[in-house]
Amino acid sequence: MLDTLVFGNKLKELGFNFYSGVPCSFLKPFINYVTNECDYIMSANEGDAVATAAGAVVGGKKAVVLMQNSGLTNALSPLTSLNYTFKIPVLGFVSLRGEPGVQDEPQHELMGVVTTEMLETAKVKWQYLSQNQDDIANQLKEANDCLKNNKAFFFVVKKNTFEKVDLKPENKYFDYAKKLVKSINENKFPTRLSALEQLHSLRDKNTVFIATTGKTGRELYEIEDSENNLYMVGSMGCASSIGLGLALARPDKKVVVIEGDGALLMRMGSLATNAYYKPQNLLHVLLDNNVHDSTGGQKTVSGNVDFAAVANASGYPLSTQVSGVSELTDAYNTWLSEGLLSFISLKTSKGSKSNLGRPKIKPYEVKERLIENIK
Repeated sequence: MLDTLVFGNKLKELGFNFYSGVPCSFLKPFINYVTNECDYIMSANEGDAVATAAGAVVGGKKAVVLMQNSGLTNALSPLTSLNYTFKIPVLGFVSLRGEPGVQDEPQHELMGVVTTEMLETAKVKWQYLSQNQDDIANQLKEANDCLKNNKAFFFVVKKNTFEKVDLKPENKYFDYAKKLVKSINENKFPTRLSALEQLHSLRDKNTVFIATTGKTGRELYEIEDSENNLYMVGSMGCASSIGLGLALARPDKKVVVIEGDGALLMRMGSLATNAYYKPQNLLHVLLDNNVHDSTGGQKTVSGNVDFAAVANASGYPLSTQVSGVSELTDAYNTWLSEGLLSFISLKTSKGSKSNLGRPKIKPYEVKERLIENIK
């Protein structure tokens, strides 16, 4: 078995100081260590954890993701369409539940067989983490070198790899003071484009915009291509998790996540995670048109959802439902003046700009110039 404290300290020496993940009994000692000693974000699911780590990497951190192999299926979307496409390197540890020949619960049987195959299919380089302390330095060097080439690297962790570490009591203070504000005006449905134009006019050079996948990013690009924009082209639903990682990594920057209703519905657990960590420099804007506009206008179920109330119930300090671009402006300025994690929900009309183009810059180039700009 590995001395977990020694192993964790070696990672610290290599600069890995930001962790996100979802628990697993095989990884429990290591998760206890990073909870005690490092910045550890408890994500609602493994895909969110990968996206949060990716956001932290964009912000200049060396980030680590921890998960059970059953959750690797949940992480495939960001691993393949975010990390691979944007060339954002993360270090991962995934447990090998259901290892062939080792007795385990029946739900892990298939995943134990296909875990490494899934990593290879996703073009993620991997190794079994050695249980011999003498091998670790070389393994970590190989992993670190892989990350330097902007590629993810995962260690597959077998049962009884880490020595026991006790979890220290956490003195987290929960401040439940939160405010929900709803417009008293009749709903106005501006176009998504006009809402984006208004948001763009309010930003300053210290503000990063993260636009959800689909036509939101494409319209933002056509308004003005900025070095402080990140246009998502995949990993639907991960925008606010990326924003969380970036906001925590760079508290000196203002981070605005622009989300669609279909995307937010896909990963609503991120609301609870964002609210738990409450980065004051993060604004979460929802443009809700009740449809999947980018795929032909098919309806979403958002007509049944009061998103501002959900964000409020999840713990956002300030959640606002606005009507029209004027109220959107007021809510944006309130976020700036109050300095609180905030959520703004705005109903928009269906449809998009005609002859809408696509960004002509490659995703990894968008990421690289953003990293350079926020340095």
